[in-house]
Amino acid sequence: MGTVFRKQTTRPLPIGAELFTKGGQRFARWKAGKRTRTAKLTTGRDGAERIVTESPTFLAKYRDGSGIVCEVSTGCRDETAARSVLGKLERRAELVKSEVISAGEAATADHLCEPFANHFAAFLLTLGTKDVSAKYLTEIERAANRLTSDCQFDRLGDIGLHPVERWLAARKSEGMSASTRNAYTEALTGFCNWAVANRRLGTNPLARLAKADEKSDRRRQRRAMTEAELLKLLQVARFRPLAEFGRETLAVDGSPSEATGKRRKRSSWTKAALTLNGLQQAVERARERLADNPDFVEKLERLGRERALIYKTLVLTGLRKGELASLTVGQLELDGAMPFAVLNAADEKNRQGSTIPLRLDLANDLRDWLSDVPNAATLKLRNDRGIRDSKRPLFTVPVGLVRILDRDLLAAGIDKRDERGRTLDVHALRHSFGTLLSKGGVAPRTAQAAMRHSSIDLTMNVYTDPKLLDVQGALDALPSLPLTDAPRSQREFAKATGTDGKPSNLVAPLVAPATDFRGHSESFAVIASGTADRRTTRRANDENLTKPTGKALFTGFADKTSKVGMTGFEPATSWSQTRRSSQAELHPVNKGGGV
Repeated sequence: MGTVFRKQTTRPLPIGAELFTKGGQRFARWKAGKRTRTAKLTTGRDGAERIVTESPTFLAKYRDGSGIVCEVSTGCRDETAARSVLGKLERRAELVKSEVISAGEAATADHLCEPFANHFAAFLLTLGTKDVSAKYLTEIERAANRLTSDCQFDRLGDIGLHPVERWLAARKSEGMSASTRNAYTEALTGFCNWAVANRRLGTNPLARLAKADEKSDRRRQRRAMTEAELLKLLQVARFRPLAEFGRETLAVDGSPSEATGKRRKRSSWTKAALTLNGLQQAVERARERLADNPDFVEKLERLGRERALIYKTLVLTGLRKGELASLTVGQLELDGAMPFAVLNAADEKNRQGSTIPLRLDLANDLRDWLSDVPNAATLKLRNDRGIRDSKRPLFTVPVGLVRILDRDLLAAGIDKRDERGRTLDVHALRHSFGTLLSKGGVAPRTAQAAMRHSSIDLTMNVYTDPKLLDVQGALDALPSLPLTDAPRSQREFAKATGTDGKPSNLVAPLVAPATDFRGHSESFAVIASGTADRRTTRRANDENLTKPTGKALFTGFADKTSKVGMTGFEPATSWSQTRRSSQAELHPVNKGGGV
């Protein structure tokens, strides 16, 4: 038979406590804030005076289904309510003993009464062991705390599907996007999955919660930048820090400000906006105004050079902003024939680590950037022994880079948002990287590897802007299908389509091998044979198929045009110089004329 009780503990006598005796028992009285507290006195093992305190709620003591004596908190201040909880615990112990329910199910029932915060703290501790980023932990905790607070999920057993659905409906009516709503529910659903795996929940109460359709409610759609826009952006980023000090002064009404010796109020004048056409004049005025401070001019020029190089690196590598900020000088290999950068697994989004190839022109720019030692001690690249500091960050990527990009776009005359509502931000430079790869004729699987995507659908459908692709030029590869004014006979049709043994002027040779070729293996073997006309035909076909099909990337971003070879409906096989079978071996004919 179980029992309920308030657990008593002892602790040292509070400072300034007053001792008195009442009814033959000794007590202590002391001040705790503005309240006066009283407790019984007892003598500790060391002979010192100690006060006796009781737990605010009742505890239940009983034997569980395995016969083990357990003490659990009922959470009740009333004794009658505590005995009711004790009765439930004892009935569950009887069910376990009679094997109606398992011990694991009984343990799960115990967890349902515990506060939600205790379980979620254990969940975050488990996530921390998986080496996730601190930002991810913070976002998960923030989302789960808001959702449980609004839905009033105080205990683990309070989590339910309908309160969450009502919360989502209310947020949708307030205008919250589908992706943001999914972020909240994914945080709580992930916690529930963890609780089920650790036998704290029997089933996930949010398993049937439907996700919002993010495609139909996409708030931020990025677009890729064109080659001309990228050239403008790099030019503005290179000189805008210095040009800001050469902006013209205008009156508030927009008229040119007259130079007077009197000091005018700041509210009566303003600075003219920077434009791409007036960028050079603004730089020249800034050099004149700052002629007495050459160190500051050098600092501004280096800052502009760094910003332009940051943009160029993002476009030519596809790195994310955080990944670029994590790169140090020691992670670069610029002196080899194939320069590259090593991205640590802890700094990459998928936590795998990658080797990022670098274009030769970009590697040269980075080498010049590192070799240009500034005067400022904080930017020193080599120590007294001449050894390059490998732990120094490659770039100082500003936290507010998106705001800097917005100012650069405005000065370059590039619209932040296009006619379809798509925007440009720092991550749009990664979209430009993927689009330029496709536009340059790079194979989709190669582009996927360059983008470091796990799915080729993400590379082709999200990070490739079809608006910048040469779709009109691709249509020229389709066969010509002219319409005739009069019906043709079967012989005329065969002659037009090339089925009469003569070359066709309708069907393009891009989708099938020549009529005298029996497959890929024979077409490659023609080179090894002694037939001159076949060799000439093969060389002519190769030259036609390897001609560039698109424009080369602009200067500074591409130095060679991609070449696309022919592969039919089946993958091309490797070529080997093997003896070709004769026609007699391939088609033996007996003397009687039968095959």
